[in-house]
Order: sequence, then structure tokens, then C-alpha cells
Amino acid sequence: MLAIRSALFNIAWYVNIIVQMIVQAPFYFFLKHETALSVPRRWAHTSHFLHKWLAGTVHDIQGIENVPDGGCIIASKHQSVWEFYSLYALLKDPCFVLKAELMKIPFFGWYVAKVNQIPIRRGDKSKAMRKMLADSKVAVDGDRQILIFPEGTRRQPGAEPNYRYGVTRMYLECNCPVVPVALTSGLFWPRRKFLRYPGKLRARFLEPIMPGLSAEEFSAELERRIEEACDQLYLETSLDPVHPPLNDAVKARIEIAKKRNEELKTNA
Repeated sequence: MLAIRSALFNIAWYVNIIVQMIVQAPFYFFLKHETALSVPRRWAHTSHFLHKWLAGTVHDIQGIENVPDGGCIIASKHQSVWEFYSLYALLKDPCFVLKAELMKIPFFGWYVAKVNQIPIRRGDKSKAMRKMLADSKVAVDGDRQILIFPEGTRRQPGAEPNYRYGVTRMYLECNCPVVPVALTSGLFWPRRKFLRYPGKLRARFLEPIMPGLSAEEFSAELERRIEEACDQLYLETSLDPVHPPLNDAVKARIEIAKKRNEELKTNA
């Protein structure tokens, strides 16, 4: 049954995005920026519907009230395709930092270009960093929310953190709040795997890290907040009556979360 539901969802998910891009293309590129943003949001909402009714995965997204009204950076854990479109749909005027190669995909790349995202060409790292920082400053000054994955690429749930310096440079350059995001999407939508597991997929927007920290202080605080929150979300997932398989790394992180919770109770 799991394989059948996964197959149905995967087929429906791809058909959904292809059909929506083709059907909406004749008028999408003539829309104003604010109106054009409703198109990827519609895709996200229909994808959530398919995820729930075909794969049995419900979404529990918490803490969206922690996102400031003005320009800011959303620094999210990255475990699957899910957060690429789901987090985007929650924000007022989101702006993704993404690989420039994605812009070359027919239709998809054209849609992305329409809503002014920040593509990164990884060949010349110093030049790419300078352009990313300049584009990010423009976006924040325009009251947009920049979505960035601090580890750069998808990571397995429970894997050792590998936070890169780009988000720290962006924090220092833009001088704006950074909202960390923890999630469990990789448990339900595993990387490079066919199966899509049922249960409650959680994402949590944490309290923003305000400007004023040094590079070292910010990097440490961002990693600590995201990783500890992910540990807690893994623990909550393990207590659900229905949840996906938990690998050894996630189980170890759950034990860390339990010990941390006990220490907090003792010190309260």
C-alpha cells in the first residue's frame, strides 16, 4: 500500500506542476509582481492537498508569527523538495537563493525569473558571493524575505551539521533579522528515494536572531537554534502514532533532545 500511495502521489505531483505551468503560462508573464506570487502559492497549496490525500502526510507548520513584517532572512534546514515550495507559499514576498542551473529548466526557470529570485553561479565563488550579497541587500531593502539554506544542499535527517559561511556574510551585510527554520521533511520525503511516508510533517519558524552579533556569535547561534529545534521535532515525531522510519542518527538526536528536556525541567 505504501508503494502504491507513493507512486500515485509522485505521478500526481509532477503532473500538477507541469499542467499548472503550461496552463498559466499565457497570462503569467504579464502579471504584476504581487499577483504573480499567487501562482507558485497555488501550486504549493495543491501540492499539499495531494500530499495529504494521496501520501497521507499532513503538515504542522508553527511559528510563522516570528517572521518580521519587513525585510529579513529565512534560514531553513534543507532535507527535501518540500521546503522549496512550502516555505515560499507562507511568506509575503519571498526571494530564494538558488542554483543558477535551475533557471535553465524550461518553464520552471522562466517562472522563477518572473518573481525576481537570486540565482547563484558556483563557478567563480568570490564573484558569486559578491553578487549574492548585493542582490540580497536590494531584496531586504525592498522588504522581501530571503529564503536561504545555510548548508547549501539537502542533508539527511540527523546528519552532522555542515553550515556554510554565506548566510553569515548575508547577515552582516544586510543587517537584518534572521529567522531560523527547523523541519522534519526528510523523514517523509527522503532524498533520492521513491517512497513518501504518511504522518505529521513538522516545520517550525523560530524566534529571529537580531542584528548586532559578530560573525562567530551568529554562526554558532544559528546552528544551535536550528539543530536543537530539529532534535525536538524528531522527538515529537517519534511519539506520533504514525511516523516514518527513523534512522540511527535521528534516534541518537532524539536521545539528546530527551536529555536536554530533562535538564531544562531540573533547572526550572
